[in-house]
Amino acid sequence: MDSADVKALITRAFELGPSMAAFTEKMISIASENPPGNAYRECVGMLGEELRSMGIPHQVFESGHSRYCLVGEYGSAGPLIYFHGHYDVVPACSPDQLTPRRDGNRIWGRGSSDMKSGLAAMLGAIKLLRSGATKPAGRVGIVLVPDEETAGQGGTPYLIRSELIDRAALGMFMPECASGTVWNSNRGAISLRIRIKGKPAHVGLHFQGINAFEKMVQVAGELSKLEREVRPQRTAYNVTPEAARNSILLVGGRVRGGTNFNLVPGECEFTVDRRINPEESLKDERRRLFDVFDRARQAGVDLDVETLQEGESSGTHEDHPVAQVLSRCIKAVTGKAPSFEMCPGLCEIRYYASLGVPAFAYGPGLLEVAHGPEEYVQVDEICRSAAVYALVAGELLGGSVA
Repeated sequence: MDSADVKALITRAFELGPSMAAFTEKMISIASENPPGNAYRECVGMLGEELRSMGIPHQVFESGHSRYCLVGEYGSAGPLIYFHGHYDVVPACSPDQLTPRRDGNRIWGRGSSDMKSGLAAMLGAIKLLRSGATKPAGRVGIVLVPDEETAGQGGTPYLIRSELIDRAALGMFMPECASGTVWNSNRGAISLRIRIKGKPAHVGLHFQGINAFEKMVQVAGELSKLEREVRPQRTAYNVTPEAARNSILLVGGRVRGGTNFNLVPGECEFTVDRRINPEESLKDERRRLFDVFDRARQAGVDLDVETLQEGESSGTHEDHPVAQVLSRCIKAVTGKAPSFEMCPGLCEIRYYASLGVPAFAYGPGLLEVAHGPEEYVQVDEICRSAAVYALVAGELLGGSVA
């Protein structure tokens, strides 16, 4: 990796900066908010048009309920890597966020960090490859999916079930806004809504009712005991701060019940959010939760359990050869080797890791502003990310920097 050639590549990436910034702004203006899944067709149409303008063959697959996955490929033979991204965004905090705003080196708007700028950087990397800035001797698969913000069922799982993801791929790279780090692992999740049923009655005739709130407190108390058992379990994967290593069981993130102060509550509900470290088993931890509910039913509590989301944890060690290639390329572009950390939540790298494909998240933007009212991205970071992706493709696919 000759330093002069890398500098030339970075220069070319920055020359693409204005077009990548314009593409990011155009994407932000398409309000692909999820939930409920707005403007998906329009968003995929724009992405497809961009690939057509680049001469990249691709297909759009409808996964049901107006969900669309776009799969394309640059190159026609040889080993394969994946550039993977999602085009949905969380709902805007205000209508103004759906109109992009440029302020010097910053682009503001919903999806600017998570992850419409990342999509621009990925496609910018393909443009660098097409221009001869690097010469890969293989293929880059381009996978763009919906529904990542709601556990992804209309996206990557559909592609895996349809056997549209190649298990023999050398690696997968996703442009998440990891604040300059590389996410090489992620926590799993079991998120549940518990509904407790009672019997309403006037407060003066409370003995005729069954207090759903009291039953809810009973079940929540048992879950709190489980939380104290879960908390000491710690991951060996790097995550900051140190306290974040502990496993997580959040009881009562959302609570609702009753209708008035003078009525025995006939129904109450609350949520349970179990976040699982890569060393833990989703199957085992799910069973521990449902054992609590089974015991409650045996004790006379009438309850229903609704699964809101469920996803596996995953991890690829930072010493993996593909991880080391990514690290070298990031250092070559930014001047600093990245730290590898565990994503604090679910991440789509888990789907590829489950297939045996080394998977990593690295991209422009800051996690701390994503999903918030002041979300933004720096254009320079889009350019640097594009250069990193192009270098990675050249390194892994047996090519070189021109």
